[in-house]
Amino acid sequence: MTATIHTGAGTASAGFSSLSTGQALGLYRCMQASRRIDELEQELVARGEAFFHVGAAGHEATAALAPLLQARDYLHCHYRDKALMLARGMPVREFFDSLLCNAVSHSGGRQMSAHLSSPALRILSTVGPVGNNALQAVGVAQQLKGDDWDHAGRPIVLCSLGDGTTQQGEVLEAIAEAVRSSLPVLFLVQDNRYAISTRTAGQTFFSLPSGDADSFYGLTLHRVDGSRLDACHALFEGLVRGLRAGSGPALCVMSVERLSSHTNADDDSSYRNAAERSQARASSDPLTHARNWLMHRGVGNGELEVLHAAVDAEVRAAMAAALDEPASQPVPAPAKAPSHCFDRHRERRDGDDTNRLTMAEALRETLRARMAADPRVTLYGQDIEDPKGDVFGVTRGLTAAFSGRVRNAPLSESTIVGTSIGRALAGGRPVAFLQFADFLPLAFNQLATELATMTWRTQGNWQAPVILLVACGAYRPGLGPFHAHTFDTALAHLPGIDVLVPGNACDAAGMLNAAFASERPTVMLYPKALLHARSVGTSRDVAEQWVPIGTARVLRHGSDITLVGWGNTVGLCLKAADALAGAGHSADVIDLRCLAPWDHETVQRSVARTGRLLVVHEDNLSAGFGAEVVATVVERTASPVQ
Repeated sequence: MTATIHTGAGTASAGFSSLSTGQALGLYRCMQASRRIDELEQELVARGEAFFHVGAAGHEATAALAPLLQARDYLHCHYRDKALMLARGMPVREFFDSLLCNAVSHSGGRQMSAHLSSPALRILSTVGPVGNNALQAVGVAQQLKGDDWDHAGRPIVLCSLGDGTTQQGEVLEAIAEAVRSSLPVLFLVQDNRYAISTRTAGQTFFSLPSGDADSFYGLTLHRVDGSRLDACHALFEGLVRGLRAGSGPALCVMSVERLSSHTNADDDSSYRNAAERSQARASSDPLTHARNWLMHRGVGNGELEVLHAAVDAEVRAAMAAALDEPASQPVPAPAKAPSHCFDRHRERRDGDDTNRLTMAEALRETLRARMAADPRVTLYGQDIEDPKGDVFGVTRGLTAAFSGRVRNAPLSESTIVGTSIGRALAGGRPVAFLQFADFLPLAFNQLATELATMTWRTQGNWQAPVILLVACGAYRPGLGPFHAHTFDTALAHLPGIDVLVPGNACDAAGMLNAAFASERPTVMLYPKALLHARSVGTSRDVAEQWVPIGTARVLRHGSDITLVGWGNTVGLCLKAADALAGAGHSADVIDLRCLAPWDHETVQRSVARTGRLLVVHEDNLSAGFGAEVVATVVERTASPVQ
């Protein structure tokens, strides 16, 4: 049997003999189960036993990809990919446990019902801000490409997107990065012509007013009727074969109909007329086309009815079991950090070496030691390759020592962080560099919505141990508003990310070692004003230096006032303590070092003794982290604090 598939290169005749009747029956069963899950989820919402439903009706033919996948492939799915996830092996019960926010669900009730994941099936955690998955998928592919796979077993990555999602800038960045690096990513766009209620025709790169494009960013734009399981399988088969052969990424647009409202909170009758909705159901239902194709191949109506009854019984049984499951706690417990990172008895400081390293040198040598010990460690950022080796020289000399593991990134902070998250999800230990903290806002989406939430929202089933190294701070003339920020308060506001700010080379090396060992998402902000200062240097045994995360250090002991600072302001606190000493007064000087988590106990003990507290921070007047320190101390102190 043959049919015509419209692709970006024109029309091509493709045979469907590779899709056997048995395979098609299995896929049809998954499609039918997806539709039945949709219907029962809607019933549960209508009965008030569940509260949010996202339908997949009309998108079920993505299941055609499943027989072409291997166990080592990764899937970053669209939230309407129910049939594909079922075909991949996701249990029916999981959909109802997730809908009901049961404690036994994949997220323990933390995620929205359609946002599933499964490490065992390599189905990555579905994203909330749509499009965030694109850069992560590219990062996963970067990590896989570095592995030594045989030709037949070369794994690929699916990045499944909606048509509205393709207007997100990070999707375009991801496609560009996949092309530049020739990565095995299948970008699958499910075009139902709506972004909730907004019509997308004429707004996307594949539906330009001037006519249909046949390529994008150098990629052939393959198109297929997404209501036809057989056509989808035929096209996917060729694309997957090319991906495994190393031909680079592929871009496919499936034209589908969304056969329901966007969610139960939406009513598509308010923006789609009855004739349009009726026509979509009559002509573009993937289940109808799949059934007709099976009957044309000799499958009888009776056999299909038996299949329908079996699917209905299985789905109803899964729903009943999920309804009998005790509900999760109203507030799921927070994910705990590894306890050894907070061990206060393991700090190891610098030795007596007279030929001391600057902070920049200490960071470089710590990275060198970590890269030598662990081949999974890679560095990625702008201008970090030799001969420049970072704008401050932090990575100078590492390119030659670790071929292929120190890479210059495009001028895109979101790409740097988003792909690093993907590498970490696939088992890598990426270290990402941003040239200046001023550029953190450009990466904030990936930091706040992905890196900070990944461990918690998946109950620790997915880990993203990304270390982000960022030069920060002012105290240099002529920096202006774009090279003098720190943004430490904004970062400390994100639960799930450790925020470190060293004030000397030993702490920089010690905290970087601890960050590697913690396997937690970490941002280290190192003050550029201190990077090359020998006065805050350390000995050369940086691989052995250790600063437990979450511990402050008392630099000076006194009785009259507590001075607290971090980063650049530690030196100011020490100068103030010297001035006080000249006037006959003594001060405790505390280098906080870590802002998330921060060591309130050490500060509290000091203030209980001195009765006075002055926090010196490099921030705006309002809502800086200093206010958090003061508020916490006042809240926990019985006697007044000045």
